[in-house]
This record gives sequence, C-alpha cells and structure tokens, in this order.
Amino acid sequence: MDLNDYFYFVHVVEKRGFAPASRALNIPKSRLSRHLQQLEDRLGIRLIQRTSRQFVVTELGLEFYRYARAAIDEMEAAEAAVKTHTQALRGRVSLSCSVGMAQFVLNDIITQFMVTNPLVDVAQQVTNESIDIVEAGIDMAIRGHMDALPDSSLIQRQLAPSPWRLFAGRDYLERTGKPSTPDDLRGHAGLRIGWGRDDGLWSLTGSGGRRVEIPFSARLSSDDMVTLKCAAAQGLGIVALPFYVCRDDVASGRLVAVLPDWSAGDARISLLMPSRKGVPAVVEALANYLRQEMPRVTAL
Repeated sequence: MDLNDYFYFVHVVEKRGFAPASRALNIPKSRLSRHLQQLEDRLGIRLIQRTSRQFVVTELGLEFYRYARAAIDEMEAAEAAVKTHTQALRGRVSLSCSVGMAQFVLNDIITQFMVTNPLVDVAQQVTNESIDIVEAGIDMAIRGHMDALPDSSLIQRQLAPSPWRLFAGRDYLERTGKPSTPDDLRGHAGLRIGWGRDDGLWSLTGSGGRRVEIPFSARLSSDDMVTLKCAAAQGLGIVALPFYVCRDDVASGRLVAVLPDWSAGDARISLLMPSRKGVPAVVEALANYLRQEMPRVTAL
C-alpha cells in the first residue's frame, strides 16, 4: 500500500480534476495520474471516469474517498500529536472567523489551546466579510455554511456539524401558543438572519427526511445572531439559529426550543487553509485541536 496514492487521490477529488490538483500541490499532472492508475490497478476498480472533456468520480470512488479522506486526516492528527509531546509548540497562528463563531464556538477553544501551549500567540480576525486568506496572509479560516463551499485551491476540512433549531421566548409562546406541528407556525412573528429582505422562510426537516417550508414576514432582520437571540428572548418572535448559539439560554429557561424534533438547517463548520505543504507545526496543532474540540461545542 502506497499512502501517497491515497493522498493524491483525495486531492484530485477535492479539486475536481488533475489540473487544479496539480497546481495546488505544485507537482506534475503525470505524477497524479500515475498514482491514481496504481491505486485503481491495486483495487481492481475504476475510481474516476476521465476523458479530455469529462471528470466524474464513480459511486465506488466516492465511497473510497470518504475512507481515504478519514485516513489522511488521522495520519496528520497522529503526526501532530507526536510533535506536540516531543517538543514545545511555539510561534504565531493567524485565523479568520465570523462574529458568531468567535463569540459562541471559538472563545473557550482558542483560550484553552493557548493555556496548554504558553509559547503560542494567536491573531484572530473577526469579521462577517468574505476574506481572501491567501492574499491576507492568514493561516486558517473557520466558516459555517449550509451549502458546499465554492471550489478553490484552499484545503477544506470539515470540523463539525452545526444543527439549527427554532427558538422563542417563554412569554411569547405563552401569549401565542406553542406550535406542535410545522403548520402551526403560520401566522407567527418571525425573526430573520440577514438584513436585505423582509420576507423569510423556515425550511424544516423532520424524521424520515420529510421537508416543510413555512414563509413568514420578518419583524426583525439582522446579520447579528446575538441581536436576534435577544429579540426572541424578549418575545418578538420565533428565530432559526445554530443550536450552540442558544444552548445556555435554553438551559436557563430564557429561550424554548420550538418543534425540537424538526431541524431548521443542517449546517457544517469547515476549516480552510492555503496549503497542506510546509504548514508550521503550531498551525497544524491548532487545526487538529479544533477538529477534536469543536464537535463537543456544537453538538445538540
């Protein structure tokens, strides 16, 4: 088994072609092709259908990719773990994230990493704007997203799922009645993330994959999750937010989960890095620490 076969196959799939993978890794396409052919010969299956005009990952190729991606991630985590124990981490890491991510997910994770590694400095850029981390010279970016991230030369690692739910204040529900089915949401006041429009849509998924969409007119539209959470707690309406944003408020009784068996969105949190090659040990260590800790913070 040649683990380089796995490594190059994963990159070709993630970059959706030999040419973009070649540019990202700065190696000849012929080397990628040779490793893929070697892998397919050993497995006895076709992983990628490729012609001069078409690039399609086969069904078995997609299944193999999931295992190969996990194997590469575990190898990198193992190497980083050994380095952490054999030498003190030192240096500076720069990262970019959204306001909500900084406030509700990364605050404890980043500070605990720094407590454990006293020779590490962190520069955290907090913005809701889309940043070109290569141009800005930033080591990593943490992004929450519903849809797949745009294809790019950046390395993408999934950190954790980020389930969304509906929430409202207890007083609001006592005043208007607590919905017991998605249809009961019709006519309720809504709070919408994003400020550009007044109309909103709750897209809900129940058990068995049943999907329901409920339109609403937004009493408040905002890019700021804290503002929306406070508005819901003060009885202005129902809001869809990541569960981790409202966890403490639900525990304290300030907010109530509405239709808790229905998902209001299955988002993901991903890590973006410019390259896998030449990554400083301190950057790799923080990336692996995020992969380890973030699922605990975002889980239901």
